Amino acid sequence: MSDHSTTGSPQKRTFLQSLEVDLRLLGMVGAFFGICIIFNILTDGRFLTPRNIFNLTIQTVSVAIMATGMVFVIVTRHIDLSVGALLATCTAVMGMLQTAWLPQVFGLELGHPLIPWITILAGLITGALIGAAQGWLIGYQAIPAFIVTLGGLLIWRNVGWHMTDGATIGPLDKTFILFGGINGTLGVFWSWIVGISATGAALLAMWSGRNAKVKHGFPVKPLWAEATMMAVISVIILGFVAILNAYAVPERVIARNPGLYGCETAEGCVVAYGLPYSVLVLIAVAIVMTVIALRTRLGRYIFATGGNPDAAELSGINTRLLTVKIFAMVGVLSALAGVVASARLGYHTNDLGTLDELRVIAAAVIGGTALSGGIGTIYGAIIGALIMQSLQSGMAMVGVDAPYQNIVVGAVLVLAVWIDIQYRKRVGAKS
Repeated sequence: MSDHSTTGSPQKRTFLQSLEVDLRLLGMVGAFFGICIIFNILTDGRFLTPRNIFNLTIQTVSVAIMATGMVFVIVTRHIDLSVGALLATCTAVMGMLQTAWLPQVFGLELGHPLIPWITILAGLITGALIGAAQGWLIGYQAIPAFIVTLGGLLIWRNVGWHMTDGATIGPLDKTFILFGGINGTLGVFWSWIVGISATGAALLAMWSGRNAKVKHGFPVKPLWAEATMMAVISVIILGFVAILNAYAVPERVIARNPGLYGCETAEGCVVAYGLPYSVLVLIAVAIVMTVIALRTRLGRYIFATGGNPDAAELSGINTRLLTVKIFAMVGVLSALAGVVASARLGYHTNDLGTLDELRVIAAAVIGGTALSGGIGTIYGAIIGALIMQSLQSGMAMVGVDAPYQNIVVGAVLVLAVWIDIQYRKRVGAKS
């Protein structure tokens, strides 16, 4: 035992230690802001405009949704290469239901209010069944996840193509399209209501967590540190809402239907977009997945299995059934991401989700999920997805060709894993 553990005066804690901030999280946030600042300089201030931040946000959602599920897959020492193809199959099912199967087979007229909800439900069920089938092959038949999902990538990409005969399907239902982002937003008033409510819920959760620690005799942060973290959280949430509320609907868009925006004419009509529905979907997914990870038996089993699969099985965890559940969950999330992706375009196209499997895995890994298993966070995966999209959007705005964009993203992925390995070595050496 080192001399530091002997009795004596307590060591003075640094500012960051008092705040109890995860250094990897701080590094990811710092990297994101660094990328934003660099591209804002290179684009003469166009990167950090409300318009671009709005577009960046809705472009990130579908990958971020799938990345939250990929965290559980990688934590349990598996991999899923089929999420992009699975997304395409689910969107093909939903597109065909809306434009052909429901109207022609079941007699529902185009625009019927049940069509979008039936198609979304069918898409989610399709994703769950495919994901569960792949999980069964991995868990109960002991086929490596790499092989099963690589096969799935080839199978489901072409199943989706076959269902649509390779054609673009659309236009999709107007209500369905609202989930894409640009066509479905809350507006200024309700965005502020949601932002203020979310801030209040976050602060209440932090304060309740502190009181619970005090009640059970666990150490807590100093009050000033708690207040600082609460202030930071409030600024992030309300600042994000303020930025999106600053993006006004272009006059040419209002001119198509001024009455839709509460105006008689487009001239002098100022209306902001506010929070997109797709972002609300992502927030809901993030909350549910975080609760599963931290507050449920399923989450404990996932991380226990990832930490030591043999010990988990000996302790009574049905690791095979757990694998089926995880891959079914990823299937559902891929279908939900498909809703957002196809709704954003207004059509189903057969190249939807192309290379998304690599973006999703990269987002989870950049977000701190260890490929060796047992370690990962939902918020980290979402930040990772945001970093990936920021890099791609920024390079596109600067004029970097697509092949060079992929080279940079690949290099960033390798660098992120290397940094993570070095960080864990240092932490392990100090502990």
